[in-house]
Amino acid sequence: MNKIILAAIVLSGLYLSCSPAEGNKPGHEYMPDMAHSVAYEANSQQYYSLHHWNGIEDYRQYAIPRLPVKGSIARGSIRVNYTDSASNTGAQMMICGDLSNNAMPYRGNGHLNYYYNDTEEERLRASREITSNPLPLTAKALESGKSNYLIYCSICHGEKGDGGGYLVRDDGGKYPAQPANFLKDDFIAASEGRFYHAVMYGKNVMGSYANKLSFTERWEVLHYIRALQAASKNLKYSPTENTFTNSQAVLDAKKASASVAAVAASPSIKK
Repeated sequence: MNKIILAAIVLSGLYLSCSPAEGNKPGHEYMPDMAHSVAYEANSQQYYSLHHWNGIEDYRQYAIPRLPVKGSIARGSIRVNYTDSASNTGAQMMICGDLSNNAMPYRGNGHLNYYYNDTEEERLRASREITSNPLPLTAKALESGKSNYLIYCSICHGEKGDGGGYLVRDDGGKYPAQPANFLKDDFIAASEGRFYHAVMYGKNVMGSYANKLSFTERWEVLHYIRALQAASKNLKYSPTENTFTNSQAVLDAKKASASVAAVAASPSIKK
């Protein structure tokens, strides 16, 4: 008799434990704490009645994002405070790049908003407006730029920047699109904005490298590209000596590039 009662209890327990889910009732769960956190989960509202919260609204107040403590500084950001409002406003304008048409706001964590869209018109605007490298030219910047250039750029553009990377040279040089040759007049004459926009969004077959290189690394790579261009003209582009930026070679390249652009833009005359 006792065995029959025990068997009935076991069977009843098994039956109740296998109750199906329906409507808002999930049925019985084994070890619900494995799926439903007892602790408050940031930005997540996983209310579970068996955890005995006062109610879903009370739980929500603990789970939703809160305002940061006054005076908090986000990681990588810079905080500047002055006693008078004029100095404070001036400092904020300086950091945000509002005091110069050619300045960019910088954040220490490597993130920077880029206010140009991925269109041909915006590429041309970036080429016009971004005319200098905001990163100081240092030995460390050139060293880092070289390292990242060899990793991300040289496979197509070549170690010398001549467009002869191993993807082009191997197998007889068969490649669907010839990479840009940075040593040509067109690129020597190009502004920093033309290079930077291509790094951000890609160009033709080349994809974007915005998620591969930080703000600082992108400009370091551009410094190194200028160093390669200078070397091709037997000039120097280094922290101790810069005979390239304002050289006659750059002026000649700009004239040659402008002449080619003018010919391309002029309508053809049929005889």
